[in-house]
Amino acid sequence: MDAERMKKVVEALLMASPRPLQFNELAKLLAHDGKAPDRATLGEALAALEDECAGRAVELTQVASGYRYQTREEYAPWLAKLWEEKPPRYSRALLETLALIAYRQPLTRAAIEEVRGVSVSTNTVRTLEERGWIEVAGHKETPGRPALYATTRAFLDDFNLRSLDDLPALAPLPDPQDLPQDGELPGPDNLPALQEMLKAGGNEGATEAAPAPQDPPEAGGAEGDNEAAPGPQNTPEPGEPADTEDEPPAPVQLAPPLQDAENAENAEDSAARRANDDGQDDSVI
Repeated sequence: MDAERMKKVVEALLMASPRPLQFNELAKLLAHDGKAPDRATLGEALAALEDECAGRAVELTQVASGYRYQTREEYAPWLAKLWEEKPPRYSRALLETLALIAYRQPLTRAAIEEVRGVSVSTNTVRTLEERGWIEVAGHKETPGRPALYATTRAFLDDFNLRSLDDLPALAPLPDPQDLPQDGELPGPDNLPALQEMLKAGGNEGATEAAPAPQDPPEAGGAEGDNEAAPGPQNTPEPGEPADTEDEPPAPVQLAPPLQDAENAENAEDSAARRANDDGQDDSVI
């Protein structure tokens, strides 16, 4: 079979097959009279078919299960109208579980829960298994022999991947030496961010003293009034002029000292005795 004939046969096989075909499967299908085709010629036929799809709505691509024709991703919005059923929407928990298994497989359910910090729902695992994206690849040799989950070939096909090496690279982790140590102030690069945080915080962290607590307002008074209530005022009698704030207060009469009072009392006793002595008869002995 010449190269041009082989290219057309390969194209027909891939168009008619309901699933991707491996390179070895194509070689077996192209065998004639027990003679397998030349592998180099088959490879050239596949490369030629791939080049012919340039600029077309379909493309020849290789996935984990083999070679297949598929429509280009940019035409997906129009193709989705062919099916009335809406595509399923997966929860964040399901996608996180699938990502952990894809990047760290094989993985137990307990390990997934340890990374995510929450328990893994049984429905999440069942949905991934029914979708054909994960499977039990073995059991861990620990008490209870928990199942080890790994991705399947269907997972690679649905995500248009040839192998796990084609997964998007994870963001690199920062160098531990670049992280601030305990008790160490952040570097100059972080100072603008800290300044913005301080501005957003308003007067937080001010060193002014807080005002002293005020007594609660009396019942019936104005709510929230912190001024001191005035003391009781003397009510003037009828006909008595009212006191004013400008009038000077009356002088206060202080009580006499205790010693002066005793001297005055002794002087009165002495005068009384002299009066009695003057009234007595000198003849009376």
